[in-house]
Amino acid sequence: MTIRPITLSDHAALLVLWRRTPGICVRPEDALQPFSAYLARNPGLSLLAEVDGQLAACVLAGHDGRRGYLQHLVVDLPWQGRGLAQALLDEALRRLAEQGICKTHVFVLRDAPQALSFWLAQEGWSMREEIEVFSTRGMA
Repeated sequence: MTIRPITLSDHAALLVLWRRTPGICVRPEDALQPFSAYLARNPGLSLLAEVDGQLAACVLAGHDGRRGYLQHLVVDLPWQGRGLAQALLDEALRRLAEQGICKTHVFVLRDAPQALSFWLAQEGWSMREEIEVFSTRGMA
């Protein structure tokens, strides 16, 4: 397995992976232009894992200067159960820590039992019960 930063040229393959993965919701923010802006704002933080040159797993990672945010931590079905998600998570958190980011959030859909199980099993992570998340599409 090789872990490397995601590049713009990975976008099409990542979209295919996200769309076929249960529990991942592809939104307009995953289109090429917003994806490109996200990578530019957070260089070297979003990662993918390759096995024998094939895309096997990925995670988008970024921060706002205070807190880190993870999205789309996905391991393709043939590669699940081999520690790829943990390896990507550990590397993303290490890279965030290098930038002074010590607290990180991940938003997990309630109807994604496999993802919920993964995050509940993570040492040091806890489900936040005291907050609700509100979102807007903004004015753009």
